[in-house]
Amino acid sequence: MKMFVVLASALAGSAQAHVVMTPAEATAGGYYTGEFRIGHGCDEAATTAVRIEVPENVLTARARPKPGWTVEVERAPLATPVVSEGREQRDRVAAITWRGNLPADQFDGFGVMLKLPKGQSGQIYLPVRQTCGSATVEWTELPEAGKSWGSLKHPAPVLALEPAAAGHGH
Repeated sequence: MKMFVVLASALAGSAQAHVVMTPAEATAGGYYTGEFRIGHGCDEAATTAVRIEVPENVLTARARPKPGWTVEVERAPLATPVVSEGREQRDRVAAITWRGNLPADQFDGFGVMLKLPKGQSGQIYLPVRQTCGSATVEWTELPEAGKSWGSLKHPAPVLALEPAAAGHGH
């Protein structure tokens, strides 16, 4: 009986898992290398696609290849071209989608490298669409003032930006 209670508690906890970014902190203006961790499928269905929306103020985003998965990159034009790393940039990555198969009872990470905006601190939210065959879970909810991220049913993954230290050039 005791084993059943422990197993039931573990399964209940996994049903409440969220899509999270790890590590969950980064320095404004710097490069971030991390991953979106998918903790489970959609009920009993395997995850077949993970789509990450990249905020407009993140001008550079790259996907880490994942064996057995394909990667699709959606680009969007910039309203005004910018000079980034010595070259004119006219568009940005708007979304990255991985397609493959992750069984419902397993977890995995989907890696990215992002060039984070300068002069900004606080939180950046990166909405995720998790597809499991014909089912979809939208991890897009943002907390209202005074509410916690963990209290939401389907919160968007969040990255906490810390200001760069004085004299920090990169």
